[in-house]
Amino acid sequence: MAAVLRWLPGQKHRQASRPLAAVRVHAFDQPLLWIMVALLAWGLVMVYSASVAMPDNPKFARYAHTYFLSRHALFLVISFVAGLLAFQVPVATWEKCAPWLFVLALLLLVTVLVPHVGKGVNGAKRWVGLGFMSFQPSELAKFATVLYAADYMVRKMDVKERFFRAVLPMAMAVAVVGVLLLAEPDMGAFMVIAVIAMGILFLGGVNARMFFLIAAVMLVAFGLMIALSDWRRERIFAYLDPWDEKHTLGKGYQLSHSLIAIGRGEIWGVGLGGSVEKLHWLPEAHTDFLLAVIGEEFGLVGVLTVIALFLWMARRIMHIGRQAIALDRVFAGLVAQGVGIWVGFQAFINMGVNLGALPTKGLTLPLMSYGGSAVLMNVVAIAVVLRIDYENRMLMRGGRSA
Repeated sequence: MAAVLRWLPGQKHRQASRPLAAVRVHAFDQPLLWIMVALLAWGLVMVYSASVAMPDNPKFARYAHTYFLSRHALFLVISFVAGLLAFQVPVATWEKCAPWLFVLALLLLVTVLVPHVGKGVNGAKRWVGLGFMSFQPSELAKFATVLYAADYMVRKMDVKERFFRAVLPMAMAVAVVGVLLLAEPDMGAFMVIAVIAMGILFLGGVNARMFFLIAAVMLVAFGLMIALSDWRRERIFAYLDPWDEKHTLGKGYQLSHSLIAIGRGEIWGVGLGGSVEKLHWLPEAHTDFLLAVIGEEFGLVGVLTVIALFLWMARRIMHIGRQAIALDRVFAGLVAQGVGIWVGFQAFINMGVNLGALPTKGLTLPLMSYGGSAVLMNVVAIAVVLRIDYENRMLMRGGRSA
């Protein structure tokens, strides 16, 4: 953070008697950084609140009451270090590495499916064990898709109006990722990645008719996935009527208890630590349904605060992207906007699920829910956005971006 001195016109005769006014020039968007820190800190508190009673369950009897708190704190430290390192990397380097990072993400998605290598939880194989933590390749795939789609659009800018040369190759790449994710299965991550890719294509200038054609194809594809899968179809039915006796103890169990938790919170909440639903009623309270615990303990005010913070963050990230494009830094601009789409859309889905506005989907609340690889990649992605903003400001002050 630099400081420069501003000379006031027509005031030279006061130089000796009056100190010069110092104007602070921030090297990057500090409000964005502090909003991220606030969400991470609030998430740490809520992860502890939501998980403190879990050892009372025989399934987690060998864990200490602070197990998830200490693990999540470790994840935050690792994420902070990774974010600092990511901020040091020039955007031009990310552009060069984009295709290779995408290939690495594909290889890790394949690795998850290898017997005795991929780690399974609740019937889904989505993790690779690293000893001190489990890494989820789908989180890296989201970040890699942002970089690869932005780099792809820059390379295809001259032919962006042609479907077979501009759109089809990217659609095939996303389809490969989708096949690997659905094999885990992880339809939620595939939805986020598909929306990221489509959003970057649209913002990159792909013909609107082609964009809406792709959107229609994606909707049909997701519709077929639901129609051809019994358990996905059951989730939809449970979402439509979670209070039906067929669903309250089955697919609608999480949703019904999430709604009970939020209803108990009313306007101001029952107070931090006062949640009843987290006491073995609401499954995954510290991960997918953390917002329900926030709603119960902090009420409508808490939920609206979380929504406002994510809305502000997504809006600010998109503004940084537009600013980069205005400075003729198309790759950097599309990367920032891709991160904005990622964080905003995933937060929207998670909130919609918790509030009963969308069918249950296994997506965490970015930056807040328990999970090492998710928090790690969220922090790295926002660190890259801060780097983009830093380079934007360097250019506007007449310097070089890297």
